[in-house]
Amino acid sequence: MRDIFVGYCCSVCGKEYAPDQVTYVCPDDGGNLDVVLDFDRIADQVTQGEIINSREPSLWRYLPLLPVSDPGGYMTPLRAAGWTRVYQPNQLIQATGVQKLWIKDESSNPTASFKDRASALLVARAQDIEAEVIVTASTGNAGAALAGMCAAVGRRAVIFAPKTAPPAKIAQLLVFGAEVILVDGTYDDAFALAVEAADEFGWYCRNTGYNPFTAEGKKTVSFELWEQVMMRNPDEEKPYNIFISVGDGNIIAGAHKGFKDLLALGWIQQMPRFFGVQSTGSAAITNAFLANTEDIRPVRATTLADSISVDKPSDGLRALRAATQTGGAYIQVPDEAILAAIPLLGSVGIFAEPAGATAYAGFLQALADGVIQPDEPTIVINTGSGLKDVRSASRSVGEAPVIAPSMAALHAYLAERD
Repeated sequence: MRDIFVGYCCSVCGKEYAPDQVTYVCPDDGGNLDVVLDFDRIADQVTQGEIINSREPSLWRYLPLLPVSDPGGYMTPLRAAGWTRVYQPNQLIQATGVQKLWIKDESSNPTASFKDRASALLVARAQDIEAEVIVTASTGNAGAALAGMCAAVGRRAVIFAPKTAPPAKIAQLLVFGAEVILVDGTYDDAFALAVEAADEFGWYCRNTGYNPFTAEGKKTVSFELWEQVMMRNPDEEKPYNIFISVGDGNIIAGAHKGFKDLLALGWIQQMPRFFGVQSTGSAAITNAFLANTEDIRPVRATTLADSISVDKPSDGLRALRAATQTGGAYIQVPDEAILAAIPLLGSVGIFAEPAGATAYAGFLQALADGVIQPDEPTIVINTGSGLKDVRSASRSVGEAPVIAPSMAALHAYLAERD
């Protein structure tokens, strides 16, 4: 158990708990818990230079800033989560006029999505508390991440997924050897069932947001952005804009916490501005933002972006505050704009699933509406690979032509195309 982990704090009522008093949410009001760290102890144990000079090419380079013990798993996918690439595509810079534009591409994670970060941390936490079985609800990505990370170190994973999840994602769960149970209902139904099963069978529940350590895994993206982008542009005076697609809210909440940790350590001087992007078909948090309230009411989610299709966000309050507390905003885009963004990213070699493309669609919308300006440094995060949902990718670009195997047919096709 790491000595920097000193307890929890409820995001709703502010009540504090010792590490052994609670496991998931605040017992008084059900609020999501923030993991509380001892920053003075961290500062005594590690320096910026030691982090930057680390030779660990994964999120585990930030182990001194994480509330878990070293999980081992060397030479396995568990040690490959994180430290994903950041790109500056000239074509997108020219097309948008945003001269300081970066795309953080999470598709290179071991199971091809951002969710590997949280699952890697949860496996480490499970080892710390000697939990043998980890259970989660997922529309696909979180489950695949948990299944893959558990497979890497021989731990058992149980996944509840709605039966409507994309087949490619379900196949990934099964290939990794997880026990997969499809639920004839929504993601929210699967979420509730995972919580009940964890309570009854003593399984450790990884449910996004419900388990406080999921945000601790997801905050590592902020450490990477600090190191890969901000440290390399030290003279930037304007705050960075960060665009993240939002479903249950845990990714943006975790990223916000990561920068708050860096601020507490004195390693950054100002917070970036967070922009959460949702589909108009799943916009519970956006609705609250536009109404200037923290009362997040459930919706009936209908978006094609399955990874962010959520009726009732499990980490909605912290996700909302990521924008309101940093001078950011929430943007909603229709599914048509999400589909249109897939080939835009594809044109520079980034293959995004609908949820990942949602962030870029929101960036374009914010730019068009004047919410952000072209001279502001901006980072867009693609949260997952387009191979997760090939059907939607095909919808975004149409079908390839079929011709006879002859030069005459090729000439005819080229003449008709032109």
